[in-house]
Amino acid sequence: MQLSERVKWVKPSATLAVTEKAAALRRQGIEVIDLGAGEPDFDTPENIKEAARRALARGETKYTPVGGTDELKSAIVTKLARDNGLQYGKTEVMANCGGKHALFVLFQALFNEGDEVLVPAPYWVSYPDMLALAGARARIVFPQDRENFKLRPEDLEAALTPRTKAVILNSPSNPAGVAYSPQELDALLEVLGKHECWIISDDVYEKMVYGGFVLGQVLKVRPELRPRTVICNSVSKTYAMTGWRIGYTVGPAEVIKAMTTIQGQMTSNPSSVAQAAAAEALAGNQDSVPRMMEEFGKRRDFVVARLRAIPHIRCNEPQGAFYVFPNVSAYLRKSQGPKTGDELAAYLIEKVHVAVVGGTDFGYPDHIRISYANSLENLDEGLRRIASALAELGPVA
Repeated sequence: MQLSERVKWVKPSATLAVTEKAAALRRQGIEVIDLGAGEPDFDTPENIKEAARRALARGETKYTPVGGTDELKSAIVTKLARDNGLQYGKTEVMANCGGKHALFVLFQALFNEGDEVLVPAPYWVSYPDMLALAGARARIVFPQDRENFKLRPEDLEAALTPRTKAVILNSPSNPAGVAYSPQELDALLEVLGKHECWIISDDVYEKMVYGGFVLGQVLKVRPELRPRTVICNSVSKTYAMTGWRIGYTVGPAEVIKAMTTIQGQMTSNPSSVAQAAAAEALAGNQDSVPRMMEEFGKRRDFVVARLRAIPHIRCNEPQGAFYVFPNVSAYLRKSQGPKTGDELAAYLIEKVHVAVVGGTDFGYPDHIRISYANSLENLDEGLRRIASALAELGPVA
């Protein structure tokens, strides 16, 4: 039996693989501290769960329109006006089965065979593979300062070609928590304003910024780019709703119409009950959000300080999301021992039962990603174990 050629184009998700490895060790009775998972450790807020219960009581367990219920679309429109100062209509928004699904369907709608899409590094692991499945090619753009991770206008200008169909901007980013201020983003958008390409803004971590950082947003900075900007977002991170699988897309009506057609042949509508919960999340009481973000901010400060205390580890302070992306090159070998961040991650989970994600599939083989979406107690113990394991391994002379 021969499988399709496209199966050869994609790799299993590196982040999900770590979660599965941690789960397998737990099934063996081994205590694992999971600092690899990309999901909040908080429970979904009670008002959101109650909205789901009410939907069940009303019997809302049937098919809905492919692009989402009228209630959820109204909630998305409300959220955009309240949080982003953007006025969109219901024909310009749709619901998807998670943020990843929103991007996947968008790529299917926008790209043709051979299209080039600029992806700043470090990047979310799924971008290149999802683009490949759409027939497009990810062109990775490394910033000049590979330790700061921030793309400069000159980096972007040099990377753009007549073949560039789109640029993906993820701010704050996975895996490095890089976020662009309005001024920094404006400089990038000035470059993009001169080139006719799509701008895809992956905003899933937009609420997760810390230390008073002011986040730039594409259409607040450059509203004239609206006809070629598409925003993908999700309730997963902001509202601790990863398992509910609701994402959403905002963009020109013709793009949303095309995506709805594709989604209709792919998954049909997202879960009806999850849509009711997501409508409450987006349009209902928002008190849970700042409480969660305050806790994430404390954890960020704690984790960065602890990592910087480990000899030879270099770790930038992220402006947002809930990850750090330290440089571990001092502990990588050319011969015996871990040679990449991925091999170091394998060493850590086997040696001290701490799960982290190697940096190769994010574009940086000499880094690892650590999630601080975990309790301070677990972070403390996990970082103690990491420090101990690295001390035993020893830095390269």
